[in-house]
Amino acid sequence: MSKKILIVEDDVDIARLIQLQLRDIGYQSDIIDNGAKALDRLSESQDYDMLILDIMLPDCDGLSICEQIRKSDQQTPILMLTARSSEYDRVLGLDTGADDYLTKPFSFMELSARVKALFRRSGAHSDSAEKQPQEIRLGELFIDLRGHRVTVSGKQVELTAREFDLLTHFAMNPGQVFTRTQLLKDVWGYHHDGYEHTVNTHINRLRNKIERQADNPDYILTVWGVGYQLQEPSRQH
Repeated sequence: MSKKILIVEDDVDIARLIQLQLRDIGYQSDIIDNGAKALDRLSESQDYDMLILDIMLPDCDGLSICEQIRKSDQQTPILMLTARSSEYDRVLGLDTGADDYLTKPFSFMELSARVKALFRRSGAHSDSAEKQPQEIRLGELFIDLRGHRVTVSGKQVELTAREFDLLTHFAMNPGQVFTRTQLLKDVWGYHHDGYEHTVNTHINRLRNKIERQADNPDYILTVWGVGYQLQEPSRQH
């Protein structure tokens, strides 16, 4: 069955070109030109396998739309489009819950590659679910992989899809040190040039949610000059 994508873009010409490109690589798509309509459509339909979201919409900021979607849907891949090119804006887009970020003007070949990469990643995640343990427990940290749920000391913690994937990656490899580049490749799916700081941002957000003291973590430690590791429970203080 063909994947179906919702395009939220107020520039009619760009939206139609994206739709044509998606059709050429085998995907169906619908176009909506503002955030309010997009939220209404998503609340009515669960048919979309991906969202391509422009950050500059006429009625609202795409970042706020992304945040609202992530409150109820942690799984559907979101590719954000924007004319903003600064590293801060790239990180901010990813930090709100977007899975990838494409700066205008972009080539449609690059768009196709990003869309395919996101679907490969989500497909690989689903295919490997049967091979993964159903639960991981490390000290007071409990991860329910099937239920996509995390608790710390019995209290449930709300994580975005990316935060959950990042934590799970660490938890399945306790004690292993990962560089930022490795985490981008393993968790984000492929390397984003200049995106290493988004790893720092996600680590900080994750610490704020699972650690007793984010500045003195028990679980996710910084290995100075190298990267990060999840400390094994036996070594936690």
